[in-house]
Amino acid sequence: MKFSKGTVIGVVLLGVVTLFFVVRGQLDLAILTMMALFTLSNASRAKSFKEQGFDRESKWMRYLSILFAISFFVVLFLILFK
Repeated sequence: MKFSKGTVIGVVLLGVVTLFFVVRGQLDLAILTMMALFTLSNASRAKSFKEQGFDRESKWMRYLSILFAISFFVVLFLILFK
């Protein structure tokens, strides 16, 4: 499995930002960044599975990534308009 530098940097950065928000007690923003983290990590896993020939698993990861992306926008909407 070879991940691009952008993906690795994005996952690490989102992980650090999530921990920052958890420590500060801003759990709504922590959940938002976790949704972005899950979206990015599942999308990269889907791509990796596709390259390895695991088509069924790749489809699962792609749909899971889409679900977390939708959840990200729902949480963002709830934070902005509460």
